[in-house]
Amino acid sequence: MSAERADAVTAASANDLAPGHPFIRPYRPGDRDAVFEICLRTAAGGGDATGVYSDDSLMPEVFALPYVTYDPDLAFVVDDGRDGRALGYIIGVADTRTFVEWWKREWTPGFRERHPSPGASTGREPGFTEAQLIDAGTNPDRMLIAEVDAYPAHLHIDLLPELQGQGLGRRLIDTLREALAARGVPAVHLGMDAANTAARAFYDRLGFHELPSSRPDAPLLGIATDRGTTDRPATDPRATDRRSDADEVSA
Repeated sequence: MSAERADAVTAASANDLAPGHPFIRPYRPGDRDAVFEICLRTAAGGGDATGVYSDDSLMPEVFALPYVTYDPDLAFVVDDGRDGRALGYIIGVADTRTFVEWWKREWTPGFRERHPSPGASTGREPGFTEAQLIDAGTNPDRMLIAEVDAYPAHLHIDLLPELQGQGLGRRLIDTLREALAARGVPAVHLGMDAANTAARAFYDRLGFHELPSSRPDAPLLGIATDRGTTDRPATDPRATDRRSDADEVSA
């Protein structure tokens, strides 16, 4: 593990190591199945997406597994503190443009082979259709948002319901921001399901702000990685010298 990654984990979890208490640690290869499950169980607007699509692997293969494959050093999990089981995670990439090129070269061919076309209807009729999900898995250029140069990193974060409301989401975000800042990345963005109002309230409390290309049906939020300066990166023309007060609010 790199020194910068160790420092980020230590800062986030130094007080969490009592047996039986969840704590944040680096992702390990053995966490891959747990990441799959967590993604699936939180993919329907924060609820369980099991059985929503014809293949339960679709959501994890678009929104989770490529990240831990590409850069596991930017993946952190919440360990249950008992048997090492992951109950939540944050995953990200430092440079979205480079990640998109890797996806085209390394991820799309296998994904297309595994998911050549939508399967039989499950009768669930999700707002994000299976056809759209397959398109997302084969067209990574969707990640090149208009603000990608000012906000080059992006992330996904998911916690199982039993961990929510304990401040772990905030600490996961802080852990990734510190790891990205250590790499010299100025800012990070995320996209979210507009129907997940609880998640939107959480991001607002942390100081995330809407990006210019954000839409009501497809919110895009961003934040600077350096929590000690401003809530917008210096490359964002709307940046101010105002410190964010989001750290005073519990997640």
